[in-house]
Amino acid sequence: MLSISQDLADKIIAHARADHPDEACGVIAGRDGVPERFVPMENAERSPTFYRFDSLEQLRVWREMDDRDETPVVIYHSHTATEAYPSRTDVTYASEPDAHYVLVSTREEDKAEFRSYRILDGVITEEEVRFLP
Repeated sequence: MLSISQDLADKIIAHARADHPDEACGVIAGRDGVPERFVPMENAERSPTFYRFDSLEQLRVWREMDDRDETPVVIYHSHTATEAYPSRTDVTYASEPDAHYVLVSTREEDKAEFRSYRILDGVITEEEVRFLP
């Protein structure tokens, strides 16, 4: 189960809405599996159907997490025209075994679909999301 503050979830959704019609992406860094710090990143592809972290930005962010004794607790991105479910490409890119992979669908203007998955060895497992005050 992913337990995440409503504030962090709202920031992910706001980032996804702001970057629409392109996919948004980023990380929630934290300690001991607790999501704490919102880190929006640039989609190097600037695409409505695909995302990729810029390699230099990713290196900087991962080094910063190391310096702060943090890990990528949540790795998120948006889908702009489809449901919030990992694509084959998303599964291929899932390289953090302990991360929660959050997808937000912005296909509907008035509703955001917010779902979380564990992706390990190519296997997708959806998990419950609990929003904390």
